[in-house]
Amino acid sequence: MDKSIFAKTKYFIIDMDGTFYLSGNIIEGSKDFISKLRETGRDFYFFTNNSSNNVEVCREKLAKMGFPVDEDKVIVSSHVAGSYLNKNYPGKRVYLLGNERLTGDMIRYGINLVDDDPDIVLLGFDTTLTYEKIRKAANYLAAGVTYIATHPDVNCPMADGFMPDTGSMIEMFAASTGRRPLVLGKPMKATVDYITGLLGCDKSELAFVGDRLATDIAIGMNHGIPCALVYSGVTTREMYAESEIRASVDVDNLKALAEYL
Repeated sequence: MDKSIFAKTKYFIIDMDGTFYLSGNIIEGSKDFISKLRETGRDFYFFTNNSSNNVEVCREKLAKMGFPVDEDKVIVSSHVAGSYLNKNYPGKRVYLLGNERLTGDMIRYGINLVDDDPDIVLLGFDTTLTYEKIRKAANYLAAGVTYIATHPDVNCPMADGFMPDTGSMIEMFAASTGRRPLVLGKPMKATVDYITGLLGCDKSELAFVGDRLATDIAIGMNHGIPCALVYSGVTTREMYAESEIRASVDVDNLKALAEYL
């Protein structure tokens, strides 16, 4: 066991579903991991790519499971998107594919949301998606407007299976228009930049923890940041063995990861 992996880590960026909790229950040992972090002078933040949720929803879910957290402890891919738009496209007209929660987040960031004649199409995880929204977005994309997506996840796990996520919509629009977006969220550099800016730290002081290779682990591997894969969610040891995406360490769950602190 190489405890030097996280020697420089001050902030653990932890995925939620499949990592900290599963099916509405906190995974055994997850709270102990947080306690160990604090004992060793480190801190944590939750990060979810799921832009159909907002901070309030995430906090309510955690509170119901007996783990209340402050508002600033939850980061959503929509925060990365709002910050990115303000920095790179201030005041631009944005056509949003998103539900009321994502819409609310964009309004809080002061994004200029419009229905017609946009400069940008922002594709989020829109659980209120309609064919009319799809039609309008496809035509805007065909006309050449800037195209951005909040995150790349293909499916979102549900209690009774899964729901096609933003990544699936990316493929649909690619088939229809030939366009692919600039993708934010994990595992993209925009997320690393957002978090380091938010925390006022260097990327060497971060570590990412999660159960998804293509997002939670790839963000670490791609940007030279320590990352830990947990087998408490979607990824199995067999899947990891066949993957080219490599974690700094792979463990059963957060309880086992605590041994590296």
